[in-house]
Amino acid sequence: MSYRDVASRRVLTWALVAVAARMPVAMAPLALVFLVRERPGGYSLGAALAAAYVIGEIIGAPVLGMRLNPRRARPHLAAGLLAGAVGFAGLGAFPAAPAALLAGFAFLAGAGPAAAPGGLRALLTSLVPGHAAAQALSVESMLTFGVWAVSPATVTGLALGVGPHLPLLLAAALMAASVAGLWVLPAGWAADGPDGPERRGERVGRGASRLRVLARAWPVYVTGAAGLSLLALAELVLPALLEQRGIAVGWAGPLLTVMSVSSAIGAFLYGLRSWPGRLRTRSVVLMAGMSAAVAAVALIPGAPGIAAALAVAGLLQSGAMLTRNLSLREVLPPDALAAGYSVMYAAVGAGYAATGSLAGALLPLAAPSTAILAGVALTLVLTSVGWWGEIRAGRSAPGAGTAVPLGAAAGAEGAPVGGGGDPERRL
Repeated sequence: MSYRDVASRRVLTWALVAVAARMPVAMAPLALVFLVRERPGGYSLGAALAAAYVIGEIIGAPVLGMRLNPRRARPHLAAGLLAGAVGFAGLGAFPAAPAALLAGFAFLAGAGPAAAPGGLRALLTSLVPGHAAAQALSVESMLTFGVWAVSPATVTGLALGVGPHLPLLLAAALMAASVAGLWVLPAGWAADGPDGPERRGERVGRGASRLRVLARAWPVYVTGAAGLSLLALAELVLPALLEQRGIAVGWAGPLLTVMSVSSAIGAFLYGLRSWPGRLRTRSVVLMAGMSAAVAAVALIPGAPGIAAALAVAGLLQSGAMLTRNLSLREVLPPDALAAGYSVMYAAVGAGYAATGSLAGALLPLAAPSTAILAGVALTLVLTSVGWWGEIRAGRSAPGAGTAVPLGAAAGAEGAPVGGGGDPERRL
Protein backbone atom coordinates (compact mmCIF):
# COMPACT_ATOMS: atom_id res chain seq x y z
CA MET A 1 0.00 0.00 0.00
CA SER A 2 1.12 3.57 -0.65
CA TYR A 3 -0.12 7.13 -0.35
CA ARG A 4 -0.08 7.68 -4.11
CA ASP A 5 -3.87 7.71 -4.40
CA VAL A 6 -4.25 10.50 -1.85
CA ALA A 7 -1.56 12.75 -3.34
CA SER A 8 -3.73 15.16 -5.30
CA ARG A 9 -4.42 18.88 -5.51
CA ARG A 10 -7.93 18.41 -4.08
CA VAL A 11 -6.59 16.59 -1.01
CA LEU A 12 -3.96 19.32 -0.53
CA THR A 13 -6.70 21.96 -0.66
CA TRP A 14 -8.73 19.94 1.85
CA ALA A 15 -5.69 19.76 4.14
CA LEU A 16 -5.30 23.56 4.15
CA VAL A 17 -8.98 24.03 4.99
CA ALA A 18 -8.79 21.34 7.70
CA VAL A 19 -5.75 22.96 9.34
CA ALA A 20 -7.51 26.34 9.41
CA ALA A 21 -10.60 24.72 10.96
CA ARG A 22 -8.79 22.54 13.53
CA MET A 23 -5.97 24.75 14.72
CA PRO A 24 -8.45 26.90 16.71
CA VAL A 25 -9.84 23.76 18.37
CA ALA A 26 -6.37 22.67 19.45
CA MET A 27 -5.52 26.18 20.68
CA ALA A 28 -8.73 26.81 22.62
CA PRO A 29 -8.23 25.23 26.09
CA LEU A 30 -4.78 26.70 26.73
CA ALA A 31 -5.72 30.02 25.11
CA LEU A 32 -8.71 30.36 27.44
CA VAL A 33 -6.50 29.84 30.48
CA PHE A 34 -4.01 32.48 29.32
CA LEU A 35 -6.85 34.89 28.51
CA VAL A 36 -8.02 35.25 32.12
CA ARG A 37 -5.11 34.02 34.25
CA GLU A 38 -4.25 37.53 35.49
CA ARG A 39 -7.81 38.19 36.71
CA PRO A 40 -8.77 37.33 40.30
CA GLY A 41 -9.27 33.57 40.45
CA GLY A 42 -7.92 33.47 36.90
CA TYR A 43 -6.96 29.81 36.74
CA SER A 44 -10.31 28.67 38.09
CA LEU A 45 -12.10 30.94 35.63
CA GLY A 46 -9.94 29.63 32.81
CA ALA A 47 -10.86 26.06 33.71
CA ALA A 48 -14.54 27.02 33.79
CA LEU A 49 -14.28 28.64 30.35
CA ALA A 50 -12.53 25.56 29.00
CA ALA A 51 -15.33 23.43 30.47
CA ALA A 52 -17.95 25.63 28.77
CA TYR A 53 -16.07 25.18 25.49
CA VAL A 54 -15.94 21.38 25.83
CA ILE A 55 -19.62 21.21 26.83
CA GLY A 56 -20.41 23.17 23.68
CA GLU A 57 -18.50 20.61 21.62
CA ILE A 58 -20.18 17.64 23.29
CA ILE A 59 -23.67 19.08 22.75
CA GLY A 60 -23.08 20.61 19.33
CA ALA A 61 -21.41 17.64 17.65
CA PRO A 62 -24.33 15.16 17.68
CA VAL A 63 -27.09 17.77 17.40
CA LEU A 64 -25.58 19.56 14.40
CA GLY A 65 -23.96 16.47 12.88
CA MET A 66 -27.31 14.74 12.53
CA ARG A 67 -28.59 17.65 10.44
CA LEU A 68 -25.84 17.46 7.83
CA ASN A 69 -27.10 16.83 4.31
CA PRO A 70 -24.38 14.77 2.57
CA ARG A 71 -25.03 16.23 -0.87
CA ARG A 72 -25.31 19.86 0.29
CA ALA A 73 -23.11 19.98 3.36
CA ARG A 74 -21.24 23.19 2.51
CA PRO A 75 -23.80 25.75 3.82
CA HIS A 76 -24.21 23.84 7.08
CA LEU A 77 -20.46 23.51 7.63
CA ALA A 78 -19.90 27.16 6.72
CA ALA A 79 -22.57 28.36 9.17
CA GLY A 80 -21.07 26.30 12.00
CA LEU A 81 -17.52 27.45 11.35
CA LEU A 82 -18.67 31.05 11.07
CA ALA A 83 -20.44 30.76 14.43
CA GLY A 84 -17.23 29.39 15.92
CA ALA A 85 -15.26 32.30 14.46
CA VAL A 86 -17.72 34.73 16.10
CA GLY A 87 -17.28 32.96 19.44
CA PHE A 88 -13.48 33.14 19.27
CA ALA A 89 -13.59 36.76 18.12
CA GLY A 90 -15.85 37.68 21.04
CA LEU A 91 -13.42 36.10 23.50
CA GLY A 92 -10.44 37.89 21.98
CA ALA A 93 -12.13 41.25 21.56
CA PHE A 94 -13.68 41.45 25.05
CA PRO A 95 -11.22 39.76 27.43
CA ALA A 96 -12.41 41.88 30.38
CA ALA A 97 -16.09 41.02 29.87
CA PRO A 98 -18.09 39.43 32.70
CA ALA A 99 -17.43 35.74 33.23
CA ALA A 100 -20.94 34.76 32.09
CA LEU A 101 -20.49 36.52 28.74
CA LEU A 102 -17.09 34.91 28.22
CA ALA A 103 -18.61 31.51 29.01
CA GLY A 104 -21.29 32.17 26.39
CA PHE A 105 -18.67 33.01 23.78
CA ALA A 106 -16.69 29.89 24.76
CA PHE A 107 -19.79 27.70 24.44
CA LEU A 108 -20.51 29.16 20.98
CA ALA A 109 -16.89 28.66 19.90
CA GLY A 110 -17.15 25.00 20.88
CA ALA A 111 -20.67 24.20 19.69
CA GLY A 112 -20.79 26.05 16.37
CA PRO A 113 -18.08 24.16 14.48
CA ALA A 114 -18.52 20.85 16.34
CA ALA A 115 -19.95 19.08 13.28
CA ALA A 116 -17.11 20.26 11.04
CA PRO A 117 -14.59 17.50 11.92
CA GLY A 118 -17.07 14.78 10.96
CA GLY A 119 -18.18 16.59 7.82
CA LEU A 120 -14.62 17.27 6.69
CA ARG A 121 -13.66 13.65 7.32
CA ALA A 122 -16.55 12.37 5.20
CA LEU A 123 -15.61 14.89 2.50
CA LEU A 124 -11.97 13.73 2.54
CA THR A 125 -12.85 10.08 1.95
CA SER A 126 -15.05 11.14 -0.98
CA LEU A 127 -12.03 12.79 -2.64
CA VAL A 128 -10.04 9.53 -2.91
CA PRO A 129 -10.77 6.08 -4.41
CA GLY A 130 -12.58 3.71 -2.10
CA HIS A 131 -9.56 1.44 -1.66
CA ALA A 132 -7.52 4.41 -0.36
CA ALA A 133 -9.83 5.27 2.55
CA ALA A 134 -7.37 4.00 5.18
CA GLN A 135 -4.55 6.02 3.65
CA ALA A 136 -6.73 9.15 3.57
CA LEU A 137 -7.60 8.69 7.23
CA SER A 138 -3.94 8.16 8.06
CA VAL A 139 -3.14 11.47 6.37
CA GLU A 140 -5.87 13.13 8.40
CA SER A 141 -4.47 11.66 11.61
CA MET A 142 -0.95 12.87 10.82
CA LEU A 143 -2.37 16.32 10.12
CA THR A 144 -4.33 16.32 13.39
CA PHE A 145 -1.37 15.23 15.51
CA GLY A 146 0.80 17.83 13.80
CA VAL A 147 -1.70 20.57 14.62
CA TRP A 148 -1.89 19.47 18.26
CA ALA A 149 1.90 19.35 18.47
CA VAL A 150 2.43 22.97 17.36
CA SER A 151 -0.60 24.63 18.95
CA PRO A 152 0.68 24.83 22.58
CA ALA A 153 3.87 26.62 21.51
CA THR A 154 1.84 28.97 19.29
CA VAL A 155 -0.54 29.89 22.08
CA THR A 156 2.20 30.32 24.67
CA GLY A 157 4.40 32.43 22.40
CA LEU A 158 1.60 34.78 21.36
CA ALA A 159 0.01 35.07 24.82
CA LEU A 160 3.24 35.79 26.66
CA GLY A 161 5.08 37.61 23.91
CA VAL A 162 2.32 39.85 22.54
CA GLY A 163 -0.95 39.66 24.47
CA PRO A 164 -3.25 37.04 26.03
CA HIS A 165 -6.10 37.94 23.69
CA LEU A 166 -4.10 37.40 20.48
CA PRO A 167 -4.31 33.56 20.30
CA LEU A 168 -8.10 33.79 20.31
CA LEU A 169 -8.15 36.46 17.63
CA LEU A 170 -5.84 34.27 15.54
CA ALA A 171 -8.21 31.34 16.12
CA ALA A 172 -11.12 33.49 14.88
CA ALA A 173 -9.19 34.50 11.75
CA LEU A 174 -8.20 30.91 10.96
CA MET A 175 -11.73 29.62 11.38
CA ALA A 176 -13.11 32.40 9.18
CA ALA A 177 -10.50 31.50 6.54
CA SER A 178 -11.68 27.89 6.62
CA VAL A 179 -15.19 29.10 5.77
CA ALA A 180 -13.86 30.77 2.62
CA GLY A 181 -11.87 27.63 1.81
CA LEU A 182 -15.01 25.48 1.72
CA TRP A 183 -15.97 27.09 -1.59
CA VAL A 184 -12.96 25.59 -3.37
CA LEU A 185 -13.99 22.09 -2.22
CA PRO A 186 -16.97 20.01 -3.40
CA ALA A 187 -20.33 21.04 -1.95
CA GLY A 188 -20.87 17.61 -0.41
CA TRP A 189 -20.27 13.92 -0.91
CA ALA A 190 -22.21 10.98 -2.33
CA ALA A 191 -24.73 9.59 0.11
CA ASP A 192 -24.73 6.13 -1.42
CA GLY A 193 -21.85 3.77 -1.97
CA PRO A 194 -20.92 0.08 -2.04
CA ASP A 195 -22.06 -0.27 1.54
CA GLY A 196 -24.82 2.29 1.30
CA PRO A 197 -28.56 2.06 1.93
CA GLU A 198 -29.37 0.26 -1.30
CA ARG A 199 -26.94 -2.56 -0.55
CA ARG A 200 -27.98 -2.84 3.08
CA GLY A 201 -31.65 -2.81 2.17
CA GLU A 202 -32.29 0.30 4.22
CA ARG A 203 -32.89 3.98 3.73
CA VAL A 204 -31.68 6.41 6.35
CA GLY A 205 -33.92 9.41 6.93
CA ARG A 206 -34.28 12.02 9.61
CA GLY A 207 -35.55 11.63 13.16
CA ALA A 208 -36.04 8.28 14.81
CA SER A 209 -34.67 6.20 11.91
CA ARG A 210 -31.42 8.18 11.87
CA LEU A 211 -31.10 7.79 15.64
CA ARG A 212 -31.58 4.02 15.37
CA VAL A 213 -28.90 3.73 12.71
CA LEU A 214 -26.45 5.81 14.73
CA ALA A 215 -27.25 3.96 17.96
CA ARG A 216 -26.22 0.61 16.53
CA ALA A 217 -22.62 1.88 16.42
CA TRP A 218 -22.53 2.38 20.21
CA PRO A 219 -19.68 -0.13 20.76
CA VAL A 220 -17.43 1.94 18.49
CA TYR A 221 -18.31 5.11 20.42
CA VAL A 222 -17.44 3.38 23.71
CA THR A 223 -14.08 2.27 22.34
CA GLY A 224 -13.45 5.81 21.10
CA ALA A 225 -14.14 7.19 24.55
CA ALA A 226 -11.70 4.65 26.00
CA GLY A 227 -8.94 5.82 23.67
CA LEU A 228 -9.25 9.46 24.65
CA SER A 229 -9.41 8.48 28.31
CA LEU A 230 -5.77 7.45 28.09
CA LEU A 231 -4.86 10.71 26.40
CA ALA A 232 -6.51 12.60 29.25
CA LEU A 233 -4.38 10.70 31.74
CA ALA A 234 -1.18 11.51 29.88
CA GLU A 235 -1.97 15.20 29.53
CA LEU A 236 -3.59 16.02 32.85
CA VAL A 237 -1.68 13.90 35.37
CA LEU A 238 1.81 13.99 33.84
CA PRO A 239 2.92 17.25 35.55
CA ALA A 240 1.91 15.90 38.98
CA LEU A 241 3.61 12.58 38.23
CA LEU A 242 6.86 14.36 37.31
CA GLU A 243 6.77 16.20 40.63
CA GLN A 244 6.21 12.90 42.42
CA ARG A 245 9.28 11.47 40.66
CA GLY A 246 11.40 14.55 41.45
CA ILE A 247 11.61 15.54 37.77
CA ALA A 248 11.28 19.17 36.66
CA VAL A 249 7.69 19.92 35.65
CA GLY A 250 9.01 21.77 32.61
CA TRP A 251 9.66 18.38 31.02
CA ALA A 252 5.89 17.80 30.66
CA GLY A 253 5.71 19.78 27.41
CA PRO A 254 8.59 18.01 25.64
CA LEU A 255 7.36 14.60 26.82
CA LEU A 256 3.87 15.24 25.42
CA THR A 257 5.45 16.44 22.18
CA VAL A 258 7.26 13.10 21.98
CA MET A 259 3.90 11.38 22.28
CA SER A 260 2.33 13.56 19.55
CA VAL A 261 5.22 13.02 17.13
CA SER A 262 5.12 9.29 17.79
CA SER A 263 1.37 9.29 17.08
CA ALA A 264 1.95 10.99 13.73
CA ILE A 265 4.58 8.38 12.85
CA GLY A 266 2.19 5.61 13.87
CA ALA A 267 -0.54 7.01 11.62
CA PHE A 268 1.88 7.09 8.69
CA LEU A 269 3.00 3.50 9.29
CA TYR A 270 -0.59 2.26 9.65
CA GLY A 271 -1.46 3.49 6.17
CA LEU A 272 1.54 1.86 4.48
CA ARG A 273 0.22 -1.69 4.46
CA SER A 274 -2.69 -4.04 5.08
CA TRP A 275 -2.95 -5.41 8.61
CA PRO A 276 -4.26 -8.87 9.56
CA GLY A 277 -7.23 -9.61 11.77
CA ARG A 278 -10.68 -8.22 12.26
CA LEU A 279 -11.06 -4.59 13.17
CA ARG A 280 -12.51 -5.31 16.59
CA THR A 281 -9.63 -7.67 17.42
CA ARG A 282 -7.07 -5.21 16.15
CA SER A 283 -8.65 -2.44 18.20
CA VAL A 284 -8.57 -4.49 21.42
CA VAL A 285 -4.92 -5.42 20.89
CA LEU A 286 -3.92 -1.80 20.24
CA MET A 287 -5.91 -0.51 23.23
CA ALA A 288 -4.40 -3.17 25.51
CA GLY A 289 -0.90 -2.24 24.35
CA MET A 290 -1.60 1.45 24.81
CA SER A 291 -2.98 0.81 28.30
CA ALA A 292 0.14 -1.16 29.23
CA ALA A 293 2.34 1.70 27.98
CA VAL A 294 0.42 4.32 30.01
CA ALA A 295 0.56 2.06 33.08
CA ALA A 296 4.32 1.87 32.58
CA VAL A 297 4.42 5.68 32.64
CA ALA A 298 2.98 5.51 36.16
CA LEU A 299 5.56 2.95 37.31
CA ILE A 300 8.82 4.03 35.64
CA PRO A 301 10.94 6.31 37.86
CA GLY A 302 13.10 8.19 35.33
CA ALA A 303 12.37 10.70 32.55
CA PRO A 304 13.97 8.62 29.73
CA GLY A 305 11.80 5.63 30.60
CA ILE A 306 8.68 7.80 30.79
CA ALA A 307 9.53 9.30 27.37
CA ALA A 308 9.92 5.81 25.88
CA ALA A 309 6.59 4.65 27.34
CA LEU A 310 4.80 7.75 26.03
CA ALA A 311 6.33 7.18 22.60
CA VAL A 312 4.97 3.62 22.54
CA ALA A 313 1.56 4.86 23.74
CA GLY A 314 1.47 7.48 20.99
CA LEU A 315 2.50 4.96 18.32
CA LEU A 316 -0.36 2.66 19.31
CA GLN A 317 -2.87 5.48 19.87
CA SER A 318 -2.97 6.49 16.21
CA GLY A 319 -3.58 2.90 15.14
CA ALA A 320 -6.39 2.54 17.68
CA MET A 321 -7.97 5.76 16.44
CA LEU A 322 -7.83 4.63 12.83
CA THR A 323 -9.32 1.20 13.57
CA ARG A 324 -12.31 2.67 15.37
CA ASN A 325 -12.93 5.07 12.48
CA LEU A 326 -12.71 2.20 10.01
CA SER A 327 -15.16 0.28 12.22
CA LEU A 328 -17.56 3.21 12.09
CA ARG A 329 -17.42 3.20 8.28
CA GLU A 330 -18.21 -0.48 8.37
CA VAL A 331 -21.29 -0.31 10.58
CA LEU A 332 -22.88 2.89 9.22
CA PRO A 333 -24.17 3.59 5.70
CA PRO A 334 -22.44 6.45 3.82
CA ASP A 335 -25.24 8.98 4.30
CA ALA A 336 -24.97 8.59 8.10
CA LEU A 337 -21.17 8.70 8.33
CA ALA A 338 -20.80 12.42 8.97
CA ALA A 339 -23.38 12.22 11.76
CA GLY A 340 -21.62 9.13 13.13
CA TYR A 341 -18.29 10.92 13.14
CA SER A 342 -19.91 13.80 15.02
CA VAL A 343 -21.36 11.46 17.64
CA MET A 344 -17.91 9.89 17.97
CA TYR A 345 -16.46 13.38 18.45
CA ALA A 346 -18.85 13.92 21.34
CA ALA A 347 -18.16 10.47 22.78
CA VAL A 348 -14.40 10.90 22.84
CA GLY A 349 -14.85 14.33 24.41
CA ALA A 350 -17.01 12.78 27.10
CA GLY A 351 -14.40 10.07 27.69
CA TYR A 352 -11.69 12.69 28.04
CA ALA A 353 -13.79 14.68 30.49
CA ALA A 354 -14.79 11.61 32.54
CA THR A 355 -11.23 10.39 32.97
CA GLY A 356 -9.98 13.89 33.68
CA SER A 357 -12.63 14.27 36.37
CA LEU A 358 -11.72 10.89 37.87
CA ALA A 359 -8.04 11.82 37.97
CA GLY A 360 -8.85 15.23 39.44
CA ALA A 361 -10.93 13.65 42.18
CA LEU A 362 -8.21 11.10 43.03
CA LEU A 363 -5.19 13.41 43.03
CA PRO A 364 -6.01 15.00 46.43
CA LEU A 365 -6.50 11.53 47.90
CA ALA A 366 -3.84 9.40 46.20
CA ALA A 367 -0.49 9.62 44.46
CA PRO A 368 -0.46 10.65 40.78
CA SER A 369 0.78 7.18 39.82
CA THR A 370 -2.25 5.67 41.54
CA ALA A 371 -4.58 8.06 39.70
CA ILE A 372 -3.05 7.00 36.38
CA LEU A 373 -3.48 3.32 37.18
CA ALA A 374 -7.11 3.90 38.16
CA GLY A 375 -7.68 5.66 34.84
CA VAL A 376 -6.06 2.77 32.97
CA ALA A 377 -8.44 0.38 34.75
CA LEU A 378 -11.42 2.50 33.63
CA THR A 379 -10.08 2.46 30.07
CA LEU A 380 -9.80 -1.32 30.08
CA VAL A 381 -13.39 -1.61 31.34
CA LEU A 382 -14.64 0.65 28.52
CA THR A 383 -12.59 -1.28 25.96
CA SER A 384 -14.04 -4.58 27.17
CA VAL A 385 -17.59 -3.22 26.99
CA GLY A 386 -17.01 -1.97 23.45
CA TRP A 387 -15.47 -5.29 22.35
CA TRP A 388 -18.37 -7.25 23.86
CA GLY A 389 -20.84 -4.96 22.13
CA GLU A 390 -19.20 -5.46 18.73
CA ILE A 391 -19.24 -9.25 19.12
CA ARG A 392 -22.88 -9.16 20.21
CA ALA A 393 -23.85 -6.88 17.31
CA GLY A 394 -22.09 -9.20 14.87
CA ARG A 395 -23.96 -12.25 16.15
CA SER A 396 -27.36 -10.55 16.17
CA ALA A 397 -27.04 -8.89 12.75
CA PRO A 398 -29.44 -10.13 10.05
CA GLY A 399 -27.75 -12.88 8.08
CA ALA A 400 -24.92 -13.06 10.56
CA GLY A 401 -24.12 -16.54 9.42
CA THR A 402 -23.08 -15.32 5.97
CA ALA A 403 -22.58 -11.61 6.20
CA VAL A 404 -19.46 -9.93 7.54
CA PRO A 405 -20.02 -9.08 11.23
CA LEU A 406 -19.32 -5.75 12.82
CA GLY A 407 -15.59 -5.18 12.94
CA ALA A 408 -14.67 -7.68 10.23
CA ALA A 409 -12.02 -6.67 7.78
CA ALA A 410 -13.95 -6.94 4.56
CA GLY A 411 -15.14 -3.93 2.65
CA ALA A 412 -16.46 -3.55 -0.86
CA GLU A 413 -13.09 -4.49 -2.29
CA GLY A 414 -12.72 -7.45 0.07
CA ALA A 415 -9.28 -6.25 1.15
CA PRO A 416 -8.02 -6.08 4.71
CA VAL A 417 -8.84 -2.80 6.34
CA GLY A 418 -5.31 -1.53 6.35
CA GLY A 419 -5.66 -1.31 2.58
CA GLY A 420 -8.86 0.68 2.80
CA GLY A 421 -11.27 -2.15 1.99
CA ASP A 422 -13.20 -1.74 5.20
CA PRO A 423 -15.39 1.13 5.98
CA GLU A 424 -13.93 3.36 8.49
CA ARG A 425 -13.45 5.61 11.27
CA ARG A 426 -13.69 8.50 13.61
CA LEU A 427 -12.37 12.53 15.81
